[in-house]
Formats: sequence, C-alpha cells, structure tokens
Amino acid sequence: MKYSGWPEPGELVVGKVEDIENFGVFIDLQEYDDKRGLVHISEVASGWIKNVRDHVREGQTVVCKVLSVDESSQQIDLSIKDVNDHQRKDKIQDWKNEQKADKWMLIAFGEDIADDEYAAIANELLDEYGSLYAGFEAAAIHGAEALEDTGLDDDEVSAIVESARENVSVPYVNVTGYIDLRCPAPDGVDVIKEALKAAGSDDDLSDDIELSVSYVGSPEYRIKVKAPDYKLAEDALESSAERAADSIEANGGSALYHRERHEDDE
Repeated sequence: MKYSGWPEPGELVVGKVEDIENFGVFIDLQEYDDKRGLVHISEVASGWIKNVRDHVREGQTVVCKVLSVDESSQQIDLSIKDVNDHQRKDKIQDWKNEQKADKWMLIAFGEDIADDEYAAIANELLDEYGSLYAGFEAAAIHGAEALEDTGLDDDEVSAIVESARENVSVPYVNVTGYIDLRCPAPDGVDVIKEALKAAGSDDDLSDDIELSVSYVGSPEYRIKVKAPDYKLAEDALESSAERAADSIEANGGSALYHRERHEDDE
C-alpha cells in the first residue's frame, strides 16, 4: 500500500536512490504515490563529502528524515545523515511489516479489489491501530473483537480475521508466579488438591491463553501462563492464584502468592 498524501516534516520515510547528482541525491519514496525527494549533498553524511557516490548508490534502499515539504512546488527535502542506526533498523522493519500486511489484505479481499475499496478498509485499520500490520496482528490475537471499534462491516471483519489467523505469527509472552498452599486439617492433602484444581481451571480463559500448575517443593507450586501480551498473562496469573487462595481458605487452609521462588528452594 502506498499513501496518496504527503509526508510530514520530521517523519522517517523509506526510499530508493533514483538519481545521484553532484549536488545531492533524488529519492523515490516507497510509501507514497508518485513522490520523490531530494537529499542535498550536505545531508547525505556527516563531514565533508568529496564524492556522493562514496556514500550511496543507485537502487539502494535508504531511510530518510523529512526536513521540509512544499506541496506547491512539489518539493520534499530529506536527510540521510539525521537518521541513526536504531531508527533505520526500526523503520525498515516497520516498512517490511506493512508490505506483509498489504499481501494479507489481498489474500483477504482478492487481487482484484478496487483501489478505493482497499483504501477504505485500510484506513479503518490505520485509524484504529496506526498501521495495517498492527491491525492484522490484533485480529489474529483477539479475533473480531479487535475490530469492533472500526467502521468495517461483518464480512470485512471476517475476511481480515481469517487472513490474519492464517498468516500472522502471533507473538507470545510467558509469565510465572508461585503460590504456597498449606492446610493443617486432617484432609489437608485433598483440600490442597482442590485448590490446585481451581488454580488450573481454564474454563474462563480464551483459546489463546495457556495456563499450567506444577509442583515445586512443599508447600510451593508454580503457575505458568503463556498469552499474547503481558496484561492478559498477568491477569490470568493473578486470577489463577486467587482461585487457589479462595478454595483453600474456604476449607481452613492458607495461601501465599509470590513472583519469585523462595531462596531455600533454589
């Protein structure tokens, strides 16, 4: 997908070196339709430059910072030297991600989708998530719920979710907590077993969350959660510990939840 408008001053853009002149470099902007900018020789690299070709070559993909935009004269001034390595790496990755998302859009709606229809759907994702990739990633993780606040209709939502779940590699996080369970009652072992059963219950968990409970060493048990993001993981972890505590305390026992293993268990 290419944007039809103009970049903003301060924005980082991906471009391809189109022409190299003694005074600077003309850059074809890869994210904008029919837009190209100029990197003056003084903005190619720091220090004195004898030959521009010592620093760039035709066809090279570069990341530039937009210095100024003059729509009336169709001029975009760019800088290569003002982009550090970290910014360059992140921008290139974002650009590649958007290229992936563009392909996922075509998978969802067909290669022959009209440009205006594509733009309307894409703009809904951009307005909600800031990028196509982020929109598809959210749809892969949370399904149709992720697109409830967009203006997309049910068929469009279904198509995006289906394409996302077939193509997006969902990132997951893992969190771990520990709970000490004690019960002095004669049936204390059974009480603890019931508490562990409560802790491991996944009836209220969504399909994209995995939870497990394992024995560490009396009276300590480990709760592990795998989820698409930290908030979901932490919520599931705390809920698991609360279920165990409620169960054992209702039967005369006690529970102590903590995030680190006890030193004497190492």
